[in-house]
Amino acid sequence: MEILCHSAPLHEIKAEASLIFVINKEFSHEWIADSELFGSVGFEGKEGQTLFIPQSKTLYYALDSLTPDSIRESSAKALRALKKYPFSSFKVGIYTQESLECLEAMTAGFLLGDYNFETYKSQKSESKLTQILISLQTHLGRQIDSKSFETILARQSAIARAVNLARELVNTPPEDATPQKIAQAAQKVAQEHQLECRIEDEKFLEKEQMGAFLAVSRASIHRPRLIHLTHQSPKPKLKVALVGKGLTYDSGGLSLKPADFMVTMKADKGGGCAVIAILQAAKELGLELELHGIVGATENMIGGNAYKPDDVLRAKNGKTIEIRNTDAEGRLVLADCLVYAQELKPDYIIDLATLTGACVVGLGEYTSGVLGHSQELKHRFIECATQSGELTADLPFNRHLKKLIESKVADVCNVSSTRYGGSITAGLFLSEFIEESYKEKWLHLDIAGPAYVEKEWDVNPHGASGAGVRMVLQFLEQLTKES
Repeated sequence: MEILCHSAPLHEIKAEASLIFVINKEFSHEWIADSELFGSVGFEGKEGQTLFIPQSKTLYYALDSLTPDSIRESSAKALRALKKYPFSSFKVGIYTQESLECLEAMTAGFLLGDYNFETYKSQKSESKLTQILISLQTHLGRQIDSKSFETILARQSAIARAVNLARELVNTPPEDATPQKIAQAAQKVAQEHQLECRIEDEKFLEKEQMGAFLAVSRASIHRPRLIHLTHQSPKPKLKVALVGKGLTYDSGGLSLKPADFMVTMKADKGGGCAVIAILQAAKELGLELELHGIVGATENMIGGNAYKPDDVLRAKNGKTIEIRNTDAEGRLVLADCLVYAQELKPDYIIDLATLTGACVVGLGEYTSGVLGHSQELKHRFIECATQSGELTADLPFNRHLKKLIESKVADVCNVSSTRYGGSITAGLFLSEFIEESYKEKWLHLDIAGPAYVEKEWDVNPHGASGAGVRMVLQFLEQLTKES
């Protein structure tokens, strides 16, 4: 989709169709030319309501407010509606005094709303729409300069490419997205964007004594891969390590999931795919960082060689782990990868994982949990997430929940002794593998809710959302500004 700007007012721009937003049921504005028809066709201006007028070739889209979140979502949904009509182009104007903020949200909505996963369909949906024309003369009379537009478009395009990359990788089914193939995808990103790339196999994991990671991978015919991408700015202001859970499929292992719960488990690689995508965007955006992306890619399967409840595993840092449920496997992979990441001596560590169903129960499908020991760091991250358009919530650690992962036979147990507070106890388990010097510099993001939703929502189609990409990039940009 090509997005272009024009300095002329909207009515002077030539396009095959028009998109007009109707805000808060206000029909009297001069740019709403067809308002006299609204009543006769039952258009009341309710949030999300659309009306297409064939005579003027105009799609009216109603929204209640002009917040960035509302503009972003409405732009994505309006684009999907217009793609159903036989137009190759449409034009749209900008509405608020905060016109750059509006332009940024609108551009993001169009770019993110244009994605659709149809790789495995014999007949693809067809749309003639290829061009969006945005008037830089706002409806309120302010003129936006084209340089500001180009800056916004370049940034939002890089972010959208990254989000869509993560969506594509997560949506790809497990037979075509094995650990080896995810590693190949990472290598391709590295080659195309001049990133450093290391791919390590089980021999490396054995050498590094990553016993937790290795145990999870044992029963799969698809061998594990540790993926390590690096974006190296010429003059980095900070060193940051991102760690992603890359379970290309999770059957639950011997603690086998019910059949219904196994469907969509291709999405258990959402954290790892987000990390790969973030590294791509970091290079495109020229972030002044030394940024490391580490992905533990493997499958959790059943078989004669599968790790078992009652096993005791030894992680890379020497800690022993009592296994009481093999479906709590992502935290085992992350434990070893987090130890590996700390050896790089970063300033900050952030891990992303579709870690717990408990997080979805607590926060719903659309919100990620933010966990860590530093209240200040969590607060800063949540602010950036909100600016990016992603929803997050603080899940607080406490000393009482920590007692629930104590083990009588090992240093720590991989699951809690109660079913309550599961997302927090999972975070506390990961904390066992964070050195004391990094406790205040580490964040754990549980993206289990929004990573894969089987219905359209916000700027996202059915399936993978690319959860984590936008908010982490916003946070990384903020870190560089503060340094």
